[in-house]
Amino acid sequence: MKEIVNCAAYSVGRKTVDIDLDKIHEALKDPNQFVWIGLYEPSEAILERVQQEFGLHDLAVEDAHRAHQRPKIEVYGDSLFIVLRTAQMESDCHIRFGETHFFVGPNYILVVRHGSSVAYTEVRSRCESMPELMSKGQGFVLYAIMDFIVDMYFPVVEQLEDAQVDLEDNIFRKTPSRETTEEIYNLKKDLLEVKRAVSPFIDICNRLMRFDIKCISPETQPYFRDIYDHALRLNEIVDNTMELLNTALDANFSLISIDQNDTSRKFAAWAAILAVPTLIAGFYGMNFSFMPELHWKYGYPLVICLTISICATLYYLFRKAHWL
Repeated sequence: MKEIVNCAAYSVGRKTVDIDLDKIHEALKDPNQFVWIGLYEPSEAILERVQQEFGLHDLAVEDAHRAHQRPKIEVYGDSLFIVLRTAQMESDCHIRFGETHFFVGPNYILVVRHGSSVAYTEVRSRCESMPELMSKGQGFVLYAIMDFIVDMYFPVVEQLEDAQVDLEDNIFRKTPSRETTEEIYNLKKDLLEVKRAVSPFIDICNRLMRFDIKCISPETQPYFRDIYDHALRLNEIVDNTMELLNTALDANFSLISIDQNDTSRKFAAWAAILAVPTLIAGFYGMNFSFMPELHWKYGYPLVICLTISICATLYYLFRKAHWL
């Protein structure tokens, strides 16, 4: 995939021209337009060119090149540097995370994607179809992409919720097992990853809404309240799912313990039943001269019948007590 996805100038909400990186400084001279650039895993040379055109801070450029940053928002003079994590669920139910870095200045927005991140072509097309909103400048573009990123988390979280419901069904409808415990652990790990990615959205939106940031126009700031609400909903869903998983884990442990106790009771019951013939046979195997009914012709059948009767009685009592 090419490093420079898009590079265009917009004026009064409409795209005016596609421009080359080396001519960005000319487009920036017009205060009535802004530049929107999209990069995908750019090389150090590309970032250096962009840095020279926009005057970006060295630390922010270094973070954008290395990636693997935590979600955050930083202010460098009149510009913003924002890092967000993206997520999408693959066919094998594995979550792939990516990163998107934003450089937002007085009349530009630079979007740098890393890793598994969906292209923002759809967002650009939607924004270009709404010139009245695009006229609000680069702040609206930032909102549109952030809203797109947050909305992509909802199908991921919904699948995790469905997995949690399936685990609960397995726990109560099937035999509890250690495999279920492992599945719960893996699902909790995925939820924690999602929470670490989503939680910073709340703080980032708070700062974009409440602080006086020159590159974000006042009429654009209320739009970030929508992202803030979505981030809160995602956090609540993740927290609720985590709580249900903790309860499911406790229930699984309890059912495993109950199942083990049932097995122990069965062993104990059968041991008690088998102890009866063992005890009687032990007495008659001592070879004493005088044994009860030793010389009676019905002695042997009587002992067998007595042994069977006692064992049958014990079996009935254990069955009645649900030990067998």
